[in-house]
Amino acid sequence: MKKDTDRSLKMLSTALEMEEKGRAFYERVVSTCTNSVGREMFKILLEDEKIHMDRIKTIYKSLSGSEVWCAWDNLEAPHGNLAAIFRKMAKEHGSKITVGTDDLEALDIGIDFEARSVEFYEAQLQKATDKMETDFIKEMISEERSHYAALEDMKLYLSDPSSWFRERERGGLDGG
Repeated sequence: MKKDTDRSLKMLSTALEMEEKGRAFYERVVSTCTNSVGREMFKILLEDEKIHMDRIKTIYKSLSGSEVWCAWDNLEAPHGNLAAIFRKMAKEHGSKITVGTDDLEALDIGIDFEARSVEFYEAQLQKATDKMETDFIKEMISEERSHYAALEDMKLYLSDPSSWFRERERGGLDGG
């Protein structure tokens, strides 16, 4: 049991470092993003990183003290489906949006962060031995994939709003 606990604690420690880097990055880009859609999405992602950090710290504390995985599902993101939130924001702002090069670079960095997080958690899933650990990792993979997809969607929207509306609104070139 001690070996599994030590492995889990190490995984959680690495996960916390990754989430802290993500939080610091999103905190920085919230203040530098030049458009309101990006700023709002980065705020949501920043809050999610904070929730992830709280979740990891809660589990780490429990494992350190009693070597038992604890409930963490009371630490859920309050916003719901990120894709739906982004689509709503995009529709509200329309296709006439300005975006700076720095905003697109920030999206690329965020996309890379989220892709690496998914890869990390997928690798950890193979090593998980406790059902609660497995559930935690699966939830983190799901949330990180959601972040990745939202950032990819936002990148398309900001770099080519017309294509985004054509693709997401399922309108055809024939008007259908």
